[in-house]
Amino acid sequence: MSTNHLRHAQQRLRHIAAEWPADPLRPKIQLKAFLTALAEHPALSSTAVAAANALHQNRVSGHVSHYVPIPQTVLKPASMPLHYIRLKEGYEKTLKGIGRPWWKIFFGVW
Repeated sequence: MSTNHLRHAQQRLRHIAAEWPADPLRPKIQLKAFLTALAEHPALSSTAVAAANALHQNRVSGHVSHYVPIPQTVLKPASMPLHYIRLKEGYEKTLKGIGRPWWKIFFGVW
């Protein structure tokens, strides 16, 4: 990669890293830190930049969720139809700092 192309690729990766949201559940493991470190890597390739750019575009546009629809049999498995609904609620409550009481965990009450 020439110096001009390398500089442009580094700028693009830094831009993607700056726009990437932080993961509140794993504060020590962030994709933006990886992308920033990747921008400084001496053997940065155009393939890596293209992959990061595609990932960024998919996140911004939500294209993948429209391109690959998920059937209801996957979203609501017959053995536990509320599993993903409870998982989503648990994730949202965790972000708010709300935990389940010990007795609900002990008795398996949702």
